[in-house]
Amino acid sequence: MDFSIAAILAQDGITSGAVYALLALALVLVFSVTRVIFIPQGEFVAYGALSLATIQSGKAPQTASLLLVLGLLCWLKEMYAVLRKTASHTSTPNPLSGTLISGFKLVVFPLALWGLTRQFAMQDWPLVVQVLLALMLVIPMGPMIYRLAYQPLAEASTLVLLIVSVGVHFALTGLGLVMFGAEGSRTTAFSDARFEIGALTISGQSLVVIAVSILLIAVLYFYFERSLSGKALRATAVNRLGAQLVGIGTIQAGRTAFTLAAAIGALCGVLIAPMTTVYYDGGFLIGLKGFVGAIVGGLVSYPLAAAGALLVGLLESYSSFWASAYKEVIVFTLIIPVLLWRSLTAGAHDEEDEV
Repeated sequence: MDFSIAAILAQDGITSGAVYALLALALVLVFSVTRVIFIPQGEFVAYGALSLATIQSGKAPQTASLLLVLGLLCWLKEMYAVLRKTASHTSTPNPLSGTLISGFKLVVFPLALWGLTRQFAMQDWPLVVQVLLALMLVIPMGPMIYRLAYQPLAEASTLVLLIVSVGVHFALTGLGLVMFGAEGSRTTAFSDARFEIGALTISGQSLVVIAVSILLIAVLYFYFERSLSGKALRATAVNRLGAQLVGIGTIQAGRTAFTLAAAIGALCGVLIAPMTTVYYDGGFLIGLKGFVGAIVGGLVSYPLAAAGALLVGLLESYSSFWASAYKEVIVFTLIIPVLLWRSLTAGAHDEEDEV
């Protein structure tokens, strides 16, 4: 291997590692706040990429219909809870007022998006608008899925939440096959520019991916350090019971964490769609590589998770050159020494001790 090949592989590894780093940060965020190992993270990657591809092909994305159904289910669940409180005479005055406001967010907004996607030829819209529309269709699914699948089991054990995650993953994968079909898709590149640095050619798309990843990581840093809701998320991650005692709503923190995770996943899908063909079930493998990076960080440390994800990207890139048939095996084998090291260095831990 000469220097030019090594540089090309490093470029590919850094580009992939930037995407894996974002997914690793999302997985660490969700786990630290809600104790959920968010296996369906990869489905948001696939949904974001394929929704954008559907828009660019001139068709109405079926994610709009799924968003509307999820919103209706969430609203009906909320209505049922209000009616139960009213029947038990424990409700506050005007209990339906808050439900009507929720109905606007959960039903009216998805209905407006559903109508928009069926009335206009979106393939002629500017690329930025297409991306924003795809993100608007996918991101609200995060908190909706939390409301339906995870919120009722918020105090359950980590094992139960893991089983629920597996079920949600299979459900979203099956829905992805129904909505997008088995054929893969690509989207229009954000940039066709190419820059020559000696023997190395750097694509504009790779620079866009790296720049957006760095920008998003910086935004997340300032969000957690400077904003009130970000500090509330950090407090919930440090001590869930303590956060409840000081008045931080852990349910709202969970919804916020899932919203951020869905946003990161959908954005990653939009970023990688011009560089690789995305299939309805392809997001799982991408999310799993982000999970390897999160494991390196112990599902706790954001910097270590990002560094681990970058290592995964570089390892995958160089493995594809030396042993392409075994590159996935090599990447996922990285989990074994990390878990072994953590099991030997970490003390005994009982989940009940946290309560």
